[in-house]
Amino acid sequence: MRNTIKALCDFLEKRQDVVLCSVVAASGSTPRGAGAKMMVLADGSATGTIGGGAVEHRAVELATRVHQDKGSFVEQFDLSDSAKADLGMICGGNTTVYFQYFASDDPQALAFARAAARKVDANEDAWLITEIAEDGQGSMGIYADGGLAFGQGIALEDSGNWFGSGSLYIPGKIRHYIEPLSRKGRAYLFGGGHVSQALVPVIAKIGFVPVVYEDRERFCDLNLFPGAMATIQGSFEEIADKITLEASDYAIIMTRGHMADYAVLEQVLRTPVTYIGLIGSRRKIAKTHEKLRAAGFGDRDIARIHNPIGLDIGAETPDEIAISIAGELIAYRAGKARA
Repeated sequence: MRNTIKALCDFLEKRQDVVLCSVVAASGSTPRGAGAKMMVLADGSATGTIGGGAVEHRAVELATRVHQDKGSFVEQFDLSDSAKADLGMICGGNTTVYFQYFASDDPQALAFARAAARKVDANEDAWLITEIAEDGQGSMGIYADGGLAFGQGIALEDSGNWFGSGSLYIPGKIRHYIEPLSRKGRAYLFGGGHVSQALVPVIAKIGFVPVVYEDRERFCDLNLFPGAMATIQGSFEEIADKITLEASDYAIIMTRGHMADYAVLEQVLRTPVTYIGLIGSRRKIAKTHEKLRAAGFGDRDIARIHNPIGLDIGAETPDEIAISIAGELIAYRAGKARA
């Protein structure tokens, strides 16, 4: 969502009209589920994806017409046996897509995009509310801190169960689509070496907010980490001097040496972070566990550590290791959402 919102804001600020195509509901076997988004410009160029294939091709065609008509609407794509042959699709099911027109000369559209862009960087839980009128026109709202942060005209009388971990589509005369805009939590990468440099742009594209912590100034150059929220220079021995780790945070430990890894690990284990990952060989991990037990840490503490970090896919190069770590982070996050 962060990348989508940033791109929307960028397009509008450059005076480019945008059609935002959002999958608001999906049932059966479909290319993408609710929450998938694609932006289409007036020339037909697209950013993002709602699943590819014939549905996406048709969606781009419809979005191009929206640029001409300047009106929003909801379209349902039927992928049942009779319809999927017409579309050339194999999967079956139904996909509901909302085509929403954002005019670059509309002050309210730009105000929304800027407000949403601020929220995705604010390290707090927030939700996006799309209120769709009978004629298809949409009003946007942002919900955070128990109330509306944007979109004061949106009614919240029946919103008791709206704001959960997933998306929610409520049909009716006035339809509502609610989805998470941002989640509290940062992915702290301790160490700014080759693996971190490969990992940051990967996880930034899949909804994590990376922050790199390093003790060497030359490895705190933000240009080394496309997509990073920030870099922080500080001692690995005293990370609390620079950051406070919270229950929603991820700690990924990959400094330049075993001693620094261990120093960070001991400190991280004394915090409530949701995820701890430690890079290293199985031999290193075994020695680390021995050292932790000698320092008074128990089995429950050690069980919190994902080590060696990453899925076992035979990764060797920094880029391959980054993919294996990203896969593990996706699996862990998905498990949390289902819990």
